[in-house]
Amino acid sequence: MITYIIRRCLLTIPVLVGISMVSFGIVQLAPGEPTALFIDPEISAEDREAYLEHYGLNDPIPVQYVKWMGQILQGNLGYSLINQGMTVQEMILARLPNTLLLMIVSAIIAFAIAIPIGVYSATKPYTLKDYTFTTFSFLGVATPNFWIGLLAVTFLSVQFGWFPTGGVATLNEPFSIFDRLHHLILPAVVLGTSDMASLTRYSRTSMLDVLDQDYIRTARAKGFKQGKVVYKHGLRNGLIPVITMTGLMLPNFIGGSVIIEKVFNWPGIGLLFIDATFQRDYPLIMGLVMVSALLVVVGNLLADILYAIFDPRIEY
Repeated sequence: MITYIIRRCLLTIPVLVGISMVSFGIVQLAPGEPTALFIDPEISAEDREAYLEHYGLNDPIPVQYVKWMGQILQGNLGYSLINQGMTVQEMILARLPNTLLLMIVSAIIAFAIAIPIGVYSATKPYTLKDYTFTTFSFLGVATPNFWIGLLAVTFLSVQFGWFPTGGVATLNEPFSIFDRLHHLILPAVVLGTSDMASLTRYSRTSMLDVLDQDYIRTARAKGFKQGKVVYKHGLRNGLIPVITMTGLMLPNFIGGSVIIEKVFNWPGIGLLFIDATFQRDYPLIMGLVMVSALLVVVGNLLADILYAIFDPRIEY
């Protein structure tokens, strides 16, 4: 197991390098010029060239990539072009906790709701309740998160006033856990909607297969109660495909947070990424891409480790 983890960690190096090369090339080939947003248009050509030379923006793309990668290896993600004087690390670290909090709470809500519903549907297959839960899960998968978010803001925030329209806390108010949760719950539920629906379907299908196994029938023949058969003997094996889904949820959370944070004005790295894209802040964009890629790689590694925890039969 330790050897496998070390090998996987080493394999992440070429993966991250490949992601950095592709992302850097796409960002550099994008139309527009970042200096147009913070350089006076009436500046002289000489001063403009001095700006480009200072930031290395007039070097060939391969040279810019090598210089940027050299800074990365030194633990330096560079400086923001728009927010001059601020490092990319400072800007990301200031927003990252908000995004991680949103993702963690969203995942907790998704698992807490989806797995019990999926297990219950598997124990009552092809009944009215099962069809009802299945229908809602299909609707959850098919409906875009941003549309659900806009509906939630329109009705639950604007019309009924049950939740704030955005932000992480009430302005000019002292810190309050209840106030933070009040701002957090709606975007977290909306972000986890599609994954909640997918988890429900995966857990239902997996549990249907498990409950049809011989050892489950043996447990029932021994007189064990239904709850013990399902949750003690069946659920652990039934969670294996769900763990696979867990590894795929992290990219969905990161991608979904970009839209959800914009809808709810949640100050995380998703909203920061949108601002950096519109402002053509290349160093900030690349820093956010690499942090997101690292989170995805780590998430997939944790999913593989969970395989061995839940099913000791799995060997690497």
